[in-house]
Amino acid sequence: MPSFSELSLSKPVLSALNRIGYEQPSPIQAASIPHLLDGKDLLGTAQTGTGKTAAFALPILSKINIKDAQPQALVLTPTRELAIQVAEAFKTYAGDLKGFHVLPIYGGQDIGGQLQKLRRGVHVIVGTPGRVMDHLRRKSLKLDALKTVVLDEGDEMLRMGFIDDVTWILEHTPAARQVALFSATMPRPIRKIADTYLNNPAEIKIEGKATTVASIEQVYWSVSGVNKLDALTRILEVEDFDGVILFVRTKTLTVEVADKLEARGYSAAAINGDMSQQLRERTIKQLKDGQIDILVATDVAARGIDVARISHVVNYDIPYDTEAYVHRIGRTGRAGRSGKAILFVAPRERRLLRAIEKATRQAITAMELPSKEQVNQKRSEQFKASITETLQTQKLEFFHNIVEEYLTESSASAEDLAAALAYMAQKSKPLIVSEGRSRPAETRSKSQHDSADGRREAKHKKDTREPRKAKKIIDETGAEVEMEAFRLAVGYQHGVNPGDIVGAIANEAGVDSAYIGRIELFDDYCIVDLPTGMPKETFQHLKKVRVRQVPLAIEKTSDKTKSKKRKGDSERTAPKPKPKAKAKAKAKKKAPRDKKKPSATKNATKS
Repeated sequence: MPSFSELSLSKPVLSALNRIGYEQPSPIQAASIPHLLDGKDLLGTAQTGTGKTAAFALPILSKINIKDAQPQALVLTPTRELAIQVAEAFKTYAGDLKGFHVLPIYGGQDIGGQLQKLRRGVHVIVGTPGRVMDHLRRKSLKLDALKTVVLDEGDEMLRMGFIDDVTWILEHTPAARQVALFSATMPRPIRKIADTYLNNPAEIKIEGKATTVASIEQVYWSVSGVNKLDALTRILEVEDFDGVILFVRTKTLTVEVADKLEARGYSAAAINGDMSQQLRERTIKQLKDGQIDILVATDVAARGIDVARISHVVNYDIPYDTEAYVHRIGRTGRAGRSGKAILFVAPRERRLLRAIEKATRQAITAMELPSKEQVNQKRSEQFKASITETLQTQKLEFFHNIVEEYLTESSASAEDLAAALAYMAQKSKPLIVSEGRSRPAETRSKSQHDSADGRREAKHKKDTREPRKAKKIIDETGAEVEMEAFRLAVGYQHGVNPGDIVGAIANEAGVDSAYIGRIELFDDYCIVDLPTGMPKETFQHLKKVRVRQVPLAIEKTSDKTKSKKRKGDSERTAPKPKPKAKAKAKAKKKAPRDKKKPSATKNATKS
């Protein structure tokens, strides 16, 4: 398998891939990229979850003309979720292409914002067929400069009844454009489109070879309302594990997650493609010898690892390639032992979960996050076990003497003394999980409520004013993102902090944390700025999402204001003008209209 650097991709694209830590192309990427860079049409047959997005996005970005802010590539997807995901992938891969603009367009989103961005200029359009047709009919989307058309998940578009729309769109594209069609299967209507609209295409077929081991228990956790790292540590507290391999997508994340696990008291280490062979071998030996318990790895770095004590494999990031999933979980359940594979799945990654189940021909069971009570019970059991082990293995005569002296000198009972010693021993890691505030809210500084990047505000306030208006934010391409304010029914009294809210919205609504604006915390609610045009299904879903066991019950602040007025609540009156302002207003009234002072612009024009 060649490396990305051997595929003739542009320097900015290779730089971005190196920065985000992608190490080696998947089979569909290695086979497709050279043909697409050469300008050939392509017909690719590959299952969902094989890395098709990068297969067409990387060559498109390598050939893009940044100076020409017209649509040069059009990607058609069957669903808006996939459109958003593909557009985000383009942004990630174009991180070092200054001035690059990609626009996802789909139904259910404010068309005004789309029109505004189209007028400003974009290089790549990712959209669903219906909304793309709408823009073509309005003439708001012009395809004169179009060089490449990608049809992603062709069989899914056929299943959803979009084939006629797709052919209509293809009829409105320039004759000389390049076409790439990707489909998991090749039914007759898809083959007909290929024969009609593709010019002597290169054909690529990636066969699925996924099989799994029966001795491996497979479960998934639907990422919901809790930060992934918090969820991971809660799972690790309850699971009886020996050794764990934790898989993430990028080299950068291996170090980041390993450091955070170390900070939480776990013996963890990172392994990735940047490590020397000597360091890699030493780290694996430490895992074998029990010096570390958790290895945080990328797919490439974990190849060839055969450690008998691996009881669990955790897919912290779901793999895009179904075969990669099989290779990952194959690290456990070896030598006749049983093993367990845990998969984290965000709402918009459900299609990848379905692809894995289809490829492996096995259903993956949903798991519930361990409750606070389960964690408390497990901590208590472990503490008791450590006491038993200490009694059986340690010489305690010296400590017997100290205890007897203390009981003689004080009025404490043996039970009270034992409880005090237990408290002292577990002070750094309490046996009871506390989900409330560690200190009264009024004693906390503002910086303790702010997020790490400093872009959000969180203030402790009482409910004494009308909801504020949302501020616009600037995205990574320099464009303004329209925002609106939402009210969530969680606040300080529920023990909530801004990180909880960001995690819940990012995981459940699929909103990149960079697009979550100001967060203001109050006693029993909070206000958060989010991009306008949230899909109705996402909005309804967020109402039921729980943070700290409390439903968000999200609502727009504008709707809240309207409901107050309907109930007859008194409206806020405008503040009375100050005396100086009154005098100015009177003088303005008395001044005759024809004696108005000419503006500076008019004077300049006359001169």
